[in-house]
Amino acid sequence: MNISRVKKTRKLATVCVMGTLLSMTLSTVTVAADHARNITDKEINETSNTADWLAYGRTHSEQRFSPLKDINVKNVGKLKPEWYFDIPDKTDMASTPLVVDGVMYHIGHLNVVRAIDARTGKKLWEYDPKVAKEVLGKSMRRVFWGNSRGLSTYGDKLYIATWDGRIVAITRKDGKEVWQTRTFPADSQLNITGHVKAFDGKLFVGNGGTEIGPTRGFVTAYDTETGEKLWRWYLVPGNPADGFENEAMEMAAKTWTGKWWEHGGGGNAWHAWTYDEEFDQIIFGTGNGSPWNRKIRSPEGGDNLFLSSVVALDADTGKYKWHVQTAPGDTWDYNSNMDIVLADLNIDGKDVKAAIHAPKNGFFYVIDRTNGKVLSAEKYVEANWSTKFDLEKQRHVIPESSFYPDGKKNIYPSFWGGHNWHAMSFNPELGLAFIPSMHLSVDFTDAGKDTDTNFRATKFRFGLGVGAALKTMPGKPLGSLQAWDPVTQKRVWEVEQPFAWAGGTLTTAGNLVFQGHPDGKFKAYDARNGEVVWEYDAGLGISSPPITYKLDGKQMVAIMIGPGGGYTSNFQGSGDVGFESHGWKYGLHQRRMITFALDGKANVPAQPAPEVAKPIVDMNFKVDEEKAAAGAGVYALDLCIACHGAGAVSGGVKGPDLRASTIPLDKKAFESVVRDGALLGNGMPKYHTLSDEDLENLRHYIRQQAHGGAAHADAAGH
Repeated sequence: MNISRVKKTRKLATVCVMGTLLSMTLSTVTVAADHARNITDKEINETSNTADWLAYGRTHSEQRFSPLKDINVKNVGKLKPEWYFDIPDKTDMASTPLVVDGVMYHIGHLNVVRAIDARTGKKLWEYDPKVAKEVLGKSMRRVFWGNSRGLSTYGDKLYIATWDGRIVAITRKDGKEVWQTRTFPADSQLNITGHVKAFDGKLFVGNGGTEIGPTRGFVTAYDTETGEKLWRWYLVPGNPADGFENEAMEMAAKTWTGKWWEHGGGGNAWHAWTYDEEFDQIIFGTGNGSPWNRKIRSPEGGDNLFLSSVVALDADTGKYKWHVQTAPGDTWDYNSNMDIVLADLNIDGKDVKAAIHAPKNGFFYVIDRTNGKVLSAEKYVEANWSTKFDLEKQRHVIPESSFYPDGKKNIYPSFWGGHNWHAMSFNPELGLAFIPSMHLSVDFTDAGKDTDTNFRATKFRFGLGVGAALKTMPGKPLGSLQAWDPVTQKRVWEVEQPFAWAGGTLTTAGNLVFQGHPDGKFKAYDARNGEVVWEYDAGLGISSPPITYKLDGKQMVAIMIGPGGGYTSNFQGSGDVGFESHGWKYGLHQRRMITFALDGKANVPAQPAPEVAKPIVDMNFKVDEEKAAAGAGVYALDLCIACHGAGAVSGGVKGPDLRASTIPLDKKAFESVVRDGALLGNGMPKYHTLSDEDLENLRHYIRQQAHGGAAHADAAGH
């Protein structure tokens, strides 16, 4: 395909669009119009359009800033529910809805898409990409994720990236499927949880899966009309004996040692991609190594490009332009899959076309996006892995001890990062970025791990190559919301929070910052000083970021109610650092979309009270300690831990607490669910390779944990 010809044709088509969004009369916008409006880059980038929310970050800048100020610090106290929609899903809620011509589109569990009247909350249509059927039909062993962070729209279509690795195009008018294409083989351990990015007639997508097998990450661009692959760019080099796909991979290979390709290398890009139309480039963040431990994948050291980097490619051809490596030789899971926001800044009297970025590693970056030069990089949370970012050398100064050469080291931020995927927003009127932050550390240890070069990751089994125990930080809160000035690289204000994993943010010209919390509170802060100026108790934890739009002269703020994401699973520990204490018991609480307006009149039903799981004690089940010990290995390595939590203590979001489930008590029922896939529609994988012995060992491990958990609860007086 002649990409430049296609691009030119589309540019001309964009120029020929009659009128502007400002000339639209909102009263003439109708729900599910006979002819769906043709969405172009011009419309997505129209910052004055307040009737719609057309892209993940509202515009291609990914700022998540709205010029609306009908709702502001003076009247936000009158904000009440305008309408609500009950979402019939049980698990992760992590996405950003879109609003186009009075219709809201959202994506839920197993990538089901629903269209809702954005004025009333009435469901208009639903599209199911049949993820469970795809997984079952191809005997896939999909694990860990069933959620998505959003949709994209372009032309008259919506685009879905499915958990099992497909891109699906459907009509925005009625949800009819137009085409679908598979982005990786059905037997791959890869997954997709990020939204597919639509721009300039292209769709851009990456994938995840670094921790569950030997992966070599890549990103791909497809044609919006046909699904045809336009280009693909690998994130780490392959076997040098096979040759290199391009000069960038040849350059990267010089920063690796050993036989890294036998481990895959990693680098998966699962979130954070930004289209910079001004310089015709796609900017995205890359992930950590496969396995995490550099001693295994690159035994003689090296920076290991392009792990944990910000990369810019030519949007038309996929050719490398520039990169910034945020964690050279990453051995801490410090991926850069966090928001990359475009902003025009004035630094030292000079206008700068900047990309701002607050990845896991605790440093806030201001990057000149014309050439990839880091203009400044300062710590926005506590960080001991790097002394500083050397601007002259354009690289981090990293103490050798950070690579835990003696086999053990306490490092911060933790592998969850100072900031994870929860949306950062940027208010250009105030010049402030608002960062959902975390303050945790991790004890890395090689003890009991195979760190020699014979280590091999196995598909669909955890293979980090290092032990990692999450820790609180003395004297620090678990989380905070902070306002950061990217010009001065200073914190302007910070609100401490008694929990980690708070939701994404939205900021508006009404001097507001909105954020949902894992305890179920949805709050508005004064963007100038962090004062809480409004609060609503949704009765269920929140992870998704809110959006805002204006229809019929009324500004509305919408948010998806329900927690989601990796932290909610408890797979890295319970207790002080766990999620289970919130009491969001699996299957108990109603997921919702709630839209607020000034003096809203909707009466939202109350949620059930929080309820912590109570382990079942069945003294007729005699635990065999040897079987339980073997079952612990199966539970961890085969990724039961990823949804049901460490020690079988579930966070309550991805799956039920197995200690409180009757299914493990029934041998046949347990086999039906675990090995035969009876609950695949709920997101429970089909573990068809597990033996009878594995299943029995699992049952003994779960019952062991149940009896121990019950004893602990009794001792604590619960």
